[in-house]
Amino acid sequence: MNMIYNSEQYSVVEFGVDRELEALRFGGFEIVDKAGRREAFIGGRLAQSFRRDVNNLIASEPTMEEIDDFLGSYDVIMSQPVVLH
Repeated sequence: MNMIYNSEQYSVVEFGVDRELEALRFGGFEIVDKAGRREAFIGGRLAQSFRRDVNNLIASEPTMEEIDDFLGSYDVIMSQPVVLH
């Protein structure tokens, strides 16, 4: 697991590929909306697409605001509440 992004609004953690686990066959990402106190885990083909889109975004040398806007496009799938243990 590797934190790849952290701002006041969002954090993104990348989980490496694990061919033994179907959910991580292509790796995965956890995206947390800090203000909304919710998160989503994406794996499989969606994780591959997310990785490609992130690589394209990084190549354009975006601002933190542009990255947060990109991550905001995933707000619709963030349905899991963030709960501290």
